[in-house]
Amino acid sequence: MKRVVRVDLLEGARIALFSLSANRMRTVLTTVGIGIGVATLLAIVGIIQGLNSSFDKQLASMGTNSLYVSKFPWVMTGDWWMYRNRKNFTLPQLEQIRAQSSYISGMSPVVNRVGDVAFNGEQVSTVEITGATHEYLSVAAYQLQSGRPLTEADDAVTRPVVVLGSSVVSSLFSGLNPVGRTVRIDGRPFQVVGTLASKGKLLGNDQDLKVVMPFKTFYSTFGKGRPFSIAISIERPEDMKKAEDQLVGILRRVRSTPPGAPDDFSINKPEMMAKTYEQLTGALFGVAVGVGFITLLVGGIGIMNIMLVSVRERTREIGIRRALGARKRTIVLQFLMEASAVSALGGLTGTIVGLGTAKILSMLTPLAADVQWATVVGGVLFAALVGLLFGIWPAARAANLDPVEALRYE
Repeated sequence: MKRVVRVDLLEGARIALFSLSANRMRTVLTTVGIGIGVATLLAIVGIIQGLNSSFDKQLASMGTNSLYVSKFPWVMTGDWWMYRNRKNFTLPQLEQIRAQSSYISGMSPVVNRVGDVAFNGEQVSTVEITGATHEYLSVAAYQLQSGRPLTEADDAVTRPVVVLGSSVVSSLFSGLNPVGRTVRIDGRPFQVVGTLASKGKLLGNDQDLKVVMPFKTFYSTFGKGRPFSIAISIERPEDMKKAEDQLVGILRRVRSTPPGAPDDFSINKPEMMAKTYEQLTGALFGVAVGVGFITLLVGGIGIMNIMLVSVRERTREIGIRRALGARKRTIVLQFLMEASAVSALGGLTGTIVGLGTAKILSMLTPLAADVQWATVVGGVLFAALVGLLFGIWPAARAANLDPVEALRYE
C-alpha cells in the first residue's frame, strides 16, 4: 500500500511538473495573484515585526525595573484638567517614600524643560534640560561614556555642571573631547563633567538630545515653579508588582489622600507604552493582514479557474489514463500537486518580493524590518495550502469523469 502511494505521488509530481512546464505563460500568470498576496503579507509582517523588535529595545533603554511617578499619566484617558489640578510632589514626600519602601534601590526627583545649548558659536535647539540627583543616570538606565557622573556634592552646593547626551556632543564638539569645556544653556555657563552613551530614539523622540544637571542647580537657574516627577528603580525586576502595590499605599499616605478618593498621582512604567503601542499596531496589522488574505483568496480563485480549464483541456487524457487502470486517487493527487506547486511557486516568488520590499523600506525610511524564518516558511506553506484547498474541486471533478465519456471528448 505504501509503495502504491509512493508511486502515485512520484507519478503525479512528474505529470504536474510536465503540465506546468508545457503551459509556462499560464503558470506565470496564475502565480502572480498568489505572489502578490504573499508579498503583501510578508512585507507588512516584516515591517511590523521589525517595529516590534525596535520598540522592545527602545523600552528596554528606559530601564526594565524602573517606575516613574508623576501627576500626569503617560497615556491620558481622562480630562487634562483633572490631572493638572493634582497636588505637586514635594521633597519631604520623596524622602518619606524612600524611607518607607522596602523595594527601592534608587530614586531621583526629575524636572525638565526645553532649552538651547551652545558652544564655540555652535548651537543645538530644543534640547531636553533635566534636573536630577546623582542616582538618576542609573535609574533611567543611562550609561556614562566619558568623564564622571553627577555627585551628591554637585547637588548640595548647586554646582553649574552638566552631563551631555551623545546627540548634543556630536552636534557641538565635532570630535573634540567635551569634558572640562564650558557650554552655555540659555546663555548661562555650565562646565561639562561627563557624556552619556547613546540610547537611541523612543517613539521618534531622541533620548540623546539631552543635558542633565544637578536638581538644585536646575531650580536655582530656572526657578522653582516647575513641578517634578520621581524616577524610581526597583532592586529586582521580579518584585515590580509588589513594589508598585506598596508604592500606591505609601503615596496615598504621604500625600494625605482621603480613603475612597481616587489616586492623585500616576505610576508610569514602560509596559503602559507597550500596551498603547500594541493597540495601535494591532489594528494596523489586522487591516493589513486582511488585505493580504483577500489577495490570496483572489489568487486561490484564479488557481481554481485555471485548474478547471486544465481539466477540460485534458479530459481525453484523463479518460485514457482511467481506461488503462489509473485510480481516482492518482488523478486527484496529480491535480492537487499541480495546484499546490503553482501556489507554492507563487508563494516563493512573493516571499522574495515581500522580503525585498521590507528591506528596501527599512533602508529608505525610518521603518524597521525584521522577518523571522518561521514567517518565511509559514508564508510559502500557507500559499501551498491555498493552492491545495482551491484545487480540491477541480481535482475531484477530474477524478469523477466517466472514462467512456472522457474518451469521446474532443
